[in-house]
Amino acid sequence: MDKPTPEGFARRIVDLGLADRREVEHSLGELGGGEMTLDSVIEQMQRRGHVTTLQTEKIVRGDRAGYFYGDYKVLYLIGAGTFARVYRASKDGEVFAIKVLRKRFRDEPKEMEQFLREGRMGLRLRHPNIVSIYDVIADTRNPFLVMEFVEGQTLRELVRIRKQLPVDLSLKLAHEIASGLSHAASLGISHRDLKLSNVLISSDGRAKLVDFGLAALTDRKNPDQIADCPNARAIDYAALERGTGVRKDDPRSDVFFTGNMLYHMIAGVPALTETRDRLARLNVSRFQEIKSITEFAPDCPGIVTQLINKIMEYNPQKRIQSAAAMQAEIKRVMDILEKGPVATNSEGQPEVGGQYEDDDVPTDEGIGYVVMLVESKAALQNAIRERLKSRGYRVLIIQDPNRALARFDPMEDPPADCVIFSAAELGSLALEAYNKFASDEHTCEIPSILLADRRQAKIISEARRGPRRQLLALPLKVRELRMGLVKVLAGTERRPLGTY
Repeated sequence: MDKPTPEGFARRIVDLGLADRREVEHSLGELGGGEMTLDSVIEQMQRRGHVTTLQTEKIVRGDRAGYFYGDYKVLYLIGAGTFARVYRASKDGEVFAIKVLRKRFRDEPKEMEQFLREGRMGLRLRHPNIVSIYDVIADTRNPFLVMEFVEGQTLRELVRIRKQLPVDLSLKLAHEIASGLSHAASLGISHRDLKLSNVLISSDGRAKLVDFGLAALTDRKNPDQIADCPNARAIDYAALERGTGVRKDDPRSDVFFTGNMLYHMIAGVPALTETRDRLARLNVSRFQEIKSITEFAPDCPGIVTQLINKIMEYNPQKRIQSAAAMQAEIKRVMDILEKGPVATNSEGQPEVGGQYEDDDVPTDEGIGYVVMLVESKAALQNAIRERLKSRGYRVLIIQDPNRALARFDPMEDPPADCVIFSAAELGSLALEAYNKFASDEHTCEIPSILLADRRQAKIISEARRGPRRQLLALPLKVRELRMGLVKVLAGTERRPLGTY
């Protein structure tokens, strides 16, 4: 198609609704009365912000569509993959990212459904470390997702530019990735396509997960389903899960591939060799013969090497068991590095009396349980919450004992499976709430624990006893709290993943 005339180019801007007629005419008037060229008009319109380079290219080509998706005006192309394109777009002065399914997939029911499921699933995910999806437009001719626009770059671009990232920055980003994954896991959602290009780094340095497209294909209703390879994006996950004999959508797969990203950030190269060869990617030796990170980063602290080894353990039973446990373990390592070196034994493990105990090793024993902690002291709140989260529990914090009791409405399902009342600061208020919780008809069968200082003799003597009640003395060791929870929760059915 012939290029438009200078006047025709300006007219198209108005006809397409990209800019107001008066603004365009005013900008043309600024060029003076001389002969206008197409290049001079384009330069003026772009300088005045009436069109972007993408819009200019489309007008010159004679494109009739693609300038708007719904009410969202397309500004720039910011990402393109096999499956979809992502544009920067604006509406009412705000900036968004618009993800558009490629035309060749719009007549394919499977691809269309996967795309829309990704959007519907994303509507449920609201977390600082996950890119938000605000709307799903299911138009069969022009399906698109309205997403949060993140000013920044992908983690792949950051690593390509900087080659190797500092250990502290790598751990920070991995911790944020694990935080996003932990939130998604609490809703029954795994990612299943974790790689550097699916992590955005915002301009303020925050990691944000994007593209949960393959998560939409997971099937938790069939625990025996064998991992499959519906497309090239799923091969790595399927190869790991088949090789280790676990079901499709095992939550520990996301843990492993987070480790691959952490390894890549520190080493400058991925732990798993990158190849397009399908057979090579399905070969389990690729997961078993990973070189030590010290070959590429000899100054990597031993505790970080151990962390990566636990995250990327080939045997799923020995691997860190959940995103929440991984998040807590990364945080623990970050804290240790910040405090300085610790004494270790001949196996590289911290000695007894060091900065953490064997009992601090994360597990997933609390998966499926919600614990409410009634405590007014922030330091104790944080300590207990982090210890329990690292074991898979979801922890609710309430400062006022009476508000905690009010949360248990007889007409509604209980918000927690166990309540921990701490009398260290709350004193008799905690005791009264604990005893009332144990006697009220609608809560008497729900487990509870009272934490009391050994010097609070009156509180200890007046606390109700029972098979689903525990009294634990402060200061508290992790093992004592764990054993207390295990005892009182015995017989309590775990909540299905994604319902708490």
